[in-house]
Amino acid sequence: MSEADFIARLRAIATDPAARGLADDAAVWEGLVLTHDMIVEGVHFLPDDRPQDVAWKLVAVNLSDLAAKGAAPVGVLAGYSLGDAAWDAAFAEGLDVALRRFGIILLGGDTVRAPTGTPRSLGLTAIGRAPASGAPSRSGMRPGDRIWVTGTIGNAGLGLAMRLGQVDANETCLAAYCRPQPQIIFGQAVAPHVHAMMDVSDGLLIDAERMAAASGCQLGIMVEAIPLSAALLAVRPDVLDTRLAAATAGDDYQLLFAADPAAADAIREIAGALDLGVTAIGHAGVGEGIVLTHHAQRIAVPERTGFMH
Repeated sequence: MSEADFIARLRAIATDPAARGLADDAAVWEGLVLTHDMIVEGVHFLPDDRPQDVAWKLVAVNLSDLAAKGAAPVGVLAGYSLGDAAWDAAFAEGLDVALRRFGIILLGGDTVRAPTGTPRSLGLTAIGRAPASGAPSRSGMRPGDRIWVTGTIGNAGLGLAMRLGQVDANETCLAAYCRPQPQIIFGQAVAPHVHAMMDVSDGLLIDAERMAAASGCQLGIMVEAIPLSAALLAVRPDVLDTRLAAATAGDDYQLLFAADPAAADAIREIAGALDLGVTAIGHAGVGEGIVLTHHAQRIAVPERTGFMH
């Protein structure tokens, strides 16, 4: 069963409005934003990744979901499978560093011991306070909205290739893979100005498809406008294949959001105050799915638009 098939079955159970139809990054319940993400060895991280980096990623991917709702992080509950004692100790050290860095507290959780030799499976529940303006969903995009993304896209995907020895390494892309930076402060500041927002975790294109489906709109993306870093372009040529690879790689943990064009100045002002890049990459229209153009020429949507379990 695919991830989408399983979630479709769960929708018949998760009928409370707080669950948002299981079509969002998080649940919103009585002023709290609740999210839970898992990471699995061999899927989300490599067996020889540093445990401190794995702990950072576990925290960061959950906080990225809170950022997409404009929430202020409060605390976390951790689920952990015990294994090698030295690895476990280093993970705990890394968890402490990450939680202190983001100013949140560990509230509890659970530990188990997995059979020897099985891949590590780690989970985290993150809790935040919803913004006074309301936590934006994926489903609020409207025809005529401008579509934006923060930061740059594709660094982490290239960083994984570097970790695997497939590409000459550089610090920027390796850091994007090992230590993603959730856009928490920007998410809180921009939330009152957006109609819809989500984080880019599985790939820009697949997540854009999800926002389009949740909103009942068509989402047009100008592929040449997708922001790529100098570090990525130092390794890959700026051609269509490079851009599509970046847009489908995933692990970016940037924010994808839709807003009225009149909000553009406010969005840029917020981003400028935080020294954060923000780029308009397209628009919402009537219809469904995503439409891609490259220098005003329509191109086919790739068969694989991102990561799906």
